[in-house]
Amino acid sequence: MAYTTIDDPEAYFQVKLYTGSGSIQAITLDGDTDMQPDLIWCKSRGEDRHHFVADSIRGVKSRLRSDVNYAEYTAGSTDGFDSFDSDGFTLEADAGSLGLNESSHNMVAWCWKESATAGFDILTFEGNATDDTDISHNLSAVPHFMIVRNFDAAKEWVVYHHKNTSAPETDQLVLDTTAATSDSNDKWSDEAPTSSVFTVGDSSQLNASSETSIAYLWSEKQGFSKFGSYTGNGDADGTFVYTGFRPAFLLTKRTNSTAQWQILDNKRDTYNPAITALFPDSTDEDTTSYNTDFLSNGFKFRSTTVSRNGDGDSYIYMAFAEAPFVNSNGVPCNAR
Repeated sequence: MAYTTIDDPEAYFQVKLYTGSGSIQAITLDGDTDMQPDLIWCKSRGEDRHHFVADSIRGVKSRLRSDVNYAEYTAGSTDGFDSFDSDGFTLEADAGSLGLNESSHNMVAWCWKESATAGFDILTFEGNATDDTDISHNLSAVPHFMIVRNFDAAKEWVVYHHKNTSAPETDQLVLDTTAATSDSNDKWSDEAPTSSVFTVGDSSQLNASSETSIAYLWSEKQGFSKFGSYTGNGDADGTFVYTGFRPAFLLTKRTNSTAQWQILDNKRDTYNPAITALFPDSTDEDTTSYNTDFLSNGFKFRSTTVSRNGDGDSYIYMAFAEAPFVNSNGVPCNAR
């Protein structure tokens, strides 16, 4: 029996904490395995600053902000990312207080490596304003979670999650707002993604004529990633969610009503409970009291916070592993 497809999660995903210097600096990832990232999502932990998202497809100088619908920002020579390196990334000096490398600011960076092995693909496509447009991808597996963003203009961050509803291809979530799930047949054309394509409708948000979108696609890999759903119980002895690994990263969203997207990770809180959240739809700094245990095989809520554990409320999540519950040699991991 295969317990995991990936024994070394650090080869494909790592969380990095660093402190801004105000001058050019190289940031080295902490993992035992070197990893050159293809997607970096950074946020200042202690200040009211934007979330910045950069990838190797658009180029390291081009950034989007997850908390607003602004068009792509292309950095100058004295701010932003300078390069994605063999085991981390290099930052330019932050002369404009943009929030990536401001002196003495504590930061977090969530970093992914693009790989079909790890179930992650990045691609761009040009819009044609035509319904039922198929976009090819390279996962060789059905995408379970997709974030698509037109970066030429001020457009929404449109999200597909395969457990959002019983027919997720008919619905959408929006990363830069707190909105609940909504029906939208012009986003995915009511067509479920396949192992070779996903489908977009004639929405100006995703498929405006001659405008370009970036798509981040993930497919579950046993013991490494999970894109599921759960129902809250409104109790301090909260819902347990099985993932098959000890989480390094957890993104959640209430879907049946408004609530902020929330991110916890294993570096900002190194022991249980993880209490420190950041919000992709907000510039807010680290906020505590989101008590959640990261266990050897999943996560469990330890609070009645409605935004993540409301009684009878519906939620989706995105999680990546620190360690598989049991590796391919049959060796189990511990809770932290």
